[in-house]
Formats: sequence, structure tokens, C-alpha cells
Amino acid sequence: MLTEEQIREALEKIQDPDLHKSIVETGGVREIKIKEDNVSLKIALAKTGTAEQMQVQQNIVQIVKEAGAESVGLRFDTLSDEEVREMGGAEDEEEEGKPSLLSENNPVEFIAVTSGKGGVGKSTVSVNIATSLAKAGKRVGIIDADIYGFSVPDMMGIEDRPTVQGETIYPVERFGVKVISMGFFVEDNAPVVWRGPMLGKMLNNFFNEVEWGDLDYLILDLPPGTGDVALDVHTMLPECKELVVTTPHATAAFVAARAGAMAIKTNHQILGVIENMAYFESKKTGELEYIFGQGGGDRLTEELKTEMFGRIPLGQPDMEKEDFAPSVYESDHPIGEIYNDITSRIMEKIGK
Repeated sequence: MLTEEQIREALEKIQDPDLHKSIVETGGVREIKIKEDNVSLKIALAKTGTAEQMQVQQNIVQIVKEAGAESVGLRFDTLSDEEVREMGGAEDEEEEGKPSLLSENNPVEFIAVTSGKGGVGKSTVSVNIATSLAKAGKRVGIIDADIYGFSVPDMMGIEDRPTVQGETIYPVERFGVKVISMGFFVEDNAPVVWRGPMLGKMLNNFFNEVEWGDLDYLILDLPPGTGDVALDVHTMLPECKELVVTTPHATAAFVAARAGAMAIKTNHQILGVIENMAYFESKKTGELEYIFGQGGGDRLTEELKTEMFGRIPLGQPDMEKEDFAPSVYESDHPIGEIYNDITSRIMEKIGK
């Protein structure tokens, strides 16, 4: 069975990328827990939420598994200013480099997809709008900003991870869409237990340290509700359009109105409402069944003084074993055609 000493000895090989010293020497190994060869670590670095952290994370997982661990859970913390100074580290300086994706003169159109509550299909809508825009010839990226409920990589059937060169992260590309997600930064679908400020840093680096290239649209799959992460994204963006997703159920529409109100208060423009799971169409009879009721989307549209962009029925994409993506609809699928109509309206309304 693995011992704490064996783990600590393995971690001697891991350097803090800013201090250029072993994380054991810097006091960065805050916690080691071992349960039946499943190892849980808490690691502190001089800087967190960076491309280098992602490389450190991958190296730690590899080296600890080589030492005999079956799985590795990681949490990150930041060394105190005093600890950094004691290790000979320099104080933070303003970074210079390429223009930020968030600069006002960047021509990319930000489209945030939001909802009042989880489980309404917001991420499915985000993924299919992104892929539909790409099929229309647009240069598209998607940020899975639903930090605690990341699902975009799985929905798109992505198994690769971003590459890191120096201080730059290169996103994974699938179906013509460049993708970055918190899901790439955790091991074996582990829960995210980072503190709020660290999540804010990671989101900021999704914008500033990822090499997006030239984009026409950047889709943001926001966490549901109006919590800290959603507010961080709202305040980071100089300008943003928003799509509000709801189901026909009255409660879903009621809480979605809060997310819409948040967009308005942060001077973002609401493009429209998408009513997901609007109905179920029987393949045998063609009869429509309104499983979650009717009217929620219309009430939300009226309350937010916007327009209905589309009603999407309950359904599932055709599963292709060779090109597996459990939530992406083909253009000729009946639901895929609805998404095509929605993206056509988006492009027409934005004028791009």
C-alpha cells in the first residue's frame, strides 16, 4: 500500500513553475490523504489559474499514478505572499502580451446562454448553437463556464485535452468549434472544490491565456442562476448578448426571469428566449404531448420584453458509434433543423 512518504518523495520531482523549486521545498504540499490507493492532494502554488497550473496538474497525476495510485484527486491553493517572498519569488507584475479577447476593439460576438435553474437543457442548447454556427461557416468557440456542472466535453464526445505551450493554452476543436472547459482541468470527473476567487482567476484565463485565434462568435455556457461565477462572467465581458433557456413549466420560467434581470442590470442585451423540452412528439402517431405544460416560455418572453427564438422538443440525437457525440444533432435531424433556424435568427439579429 502507498505511504505518505512515497507520495512526498514522488512530488519532489514537481517544480512550482514560478518559483522553480520543488513543491515539497516550497511547502506547497498542503495535504496528502490515502484511502485504498486512492490519493487526494492539496497543492499550493505561487500562482493559480494559469496554463502552467494545468501542466503541473497533469504531471502530478502522472507521477503519483506511476508511484502506484489508482486515482488522484487534486485541490489547488495559493501560497501566501510571505511564502512566495521567502522562496525568492517576485511580486506580481502586470502581464504584457497579445490583446485580450476582452478588449473593446475585439470584433468577436459574445453570446451567453443562461437559465434560472439547472436541468433545463442549457448546455445542450449551447453546444448545438455553437456547432450549428460552425456549420454555417462561422468561426466559433465555446467556454464551458458552468464551473461546477461542466458537461460540454462529454456532450460533444471530446476525449482529448488542450495542449499547453509556454504560457498559452490551445483549445480542443471538434465539429469546427474550439472548446475550453473546467472539465479539462480535473481528473476522473472529480468534483470542483476550488474557492470562489480561484474560479474567477480560471475564468479570466479562459479569456486571456487561451489561443482562440480569430473568432466570429464565442458561446458561453453559464452556470444556472445568479451566483458568483455567473456574476464574474457578466462583469468580465465588455459587451454580451444573452439567450435565456427555460422549459414550459411555470417555475422554470419564474426563476429564469431572475437570470434575465441579471443580464439587464449588467447592461447585456437579451437576444431572446428558447423554450426547451417544449413538447414530445410521438414517432408512431405524430401526436404532441406537453409533458411540462405550456406557456412558461411565452410568459418569460413577455416579462423580459424580448422574443421567442425557438421551441425545442424532447428528443435525442442519432448515436453514431464512429463519431460519438451524445448531444449534438445533425443538420438534417428534425431538432437539428430547429437549431439551424435559431442560429439563422441569431445571425440575422446580430447582423454578422
